[in-house]
Amino acid sequence: MTDSRLCPACGGRNDCTLADAKTAAQPCWCYTVSIDPAVLRALPEHLRNAACLCPRCARVNEQLPESEA
Repeated sequence: MTDSRLCPACGGRNDCTLADAKTAAQPCWCYTVSIDPAVLRALPEHLRNAACLCPRCARVNEQLPESEA
């Protein structure tokens, strides 16, 4: 079973607010970035849509505000 709090690519924390009951009502960092569809297609099919990528694996660090990167 996949842990929704962990990045399926690297296994590190993905900082997804939706995966934590304490912050699930808050918008996730991924709502403010544009993730290249090729990054998602590079994941093995069984890992797609199982959990959020972390910002590093999603390759969006430069799109995040300094405090979130």
